[in-house]
Amino acid sequence: MTITRIAPGPRMSQAVVHNGTIHLAGQVGAGADVSEQSRNALAEVERLLAQAGSDKSRILSATIWLADMDDFDALNAVWDAWIDPQNPPARACGEARLATPEYRIEFMIVAAIA
Repeated sequence: MTITRIAPGPRMSQAVVHNGTIHLAGQVGAGADVSEQSRNALAEVERLLAQAGSDKSRILSATIWLADMDDFDALNAVWDAWIDPQNPPARACGEARLATPEYRIEFMIVAAIA
């Protein structure tokens, strides 16, 4: 079976496609707060999904890491406006120390290829 790597680098690929499924690397976004970072990261999710031949209606699961669970409501406001309401994925959200203190949120997405 073919494995396709999107934007591979020396440490990781931004996405890996195998057997009709796309696995995205953790996506973070620039911004001053969790809402802005979420919008920017989800825009990158959409771009990567499109590059792989998919879209947000095909997301199977999302794992979301927040640096602080106090940002949960702000995350949900952005997520609820962004996600395809007819095709919500399975989702988990937890608190974790992220790669840098500037990051407030990170999204890990698995989706089916359209």
